[in-house]
Amino acid sequence: MDFKLETFLPYRLNQAAERVSQRFAAQYRTRYRMTRPEWRALAALGAYGRMTATEIGANSSMHKTKVSRAVRALEEKRWLKRSEDADDRRFEHLELTPAGRRIFTEMIELAHDYEREMAQLLGAGALAQLEAGLAAIEAKLPGTMPLRSSRE
Repeated sequence: MDFKLETFLPYRLNQAAERVSQRFAAQYRTRYRMTRPEWRALAALGAYGRMTATEIGANSSMHKTKVSRAVRALEEKRWLKRSEDADDRRFEHLELTPAGRRIFTEMIELAHDYEREMAQLLGAGALAQLEAGLAAIEAKLPGTMPLRSSRE
C-alpha cells in the first residue's frame, strides 16, 4: 500500500496550523509570558464574555486539564475572575477583569499585526486561495463545537 504521510491532507493542515500558531505564540509568549492555552482561554473570554471552563474547552478544543491550568494562571495574573452560578453551585462563571480586558485589547492589536504579517508573507492571491479553501472545508465539514458561550 502506498501512503505518504507528508501529503495526507489532515496531516498537512495540522502541520500548517501548528507552524502558524507557534509563530504567533512566540510573540505573545515573549511579550506577556503567556502559554498557548492561556492565550486561547483569554481570547475566548475576551471575544465571547462570561463562560464556564467547559465552554472554554469546547470553544478552543482544549482538554479540561489544560483549561484548568490556563484559568488558574490567568487568575494568578489577575486577568480573570471566577463567580459561582447563582442557580447551580457546580458551575463557575469566568470572565476577564479590567486588567484582563486591557491585555485582551493589546492582544487584538498583536493579532491584527500578525495577520498583516502573514498576508504579506503569503501574498494577496495565495491568502485569498487559502481563505477560500478553509471556507470550503468549514462549509462541507461543519464542526460540532460551539463557537460561542451557550450559558449567557
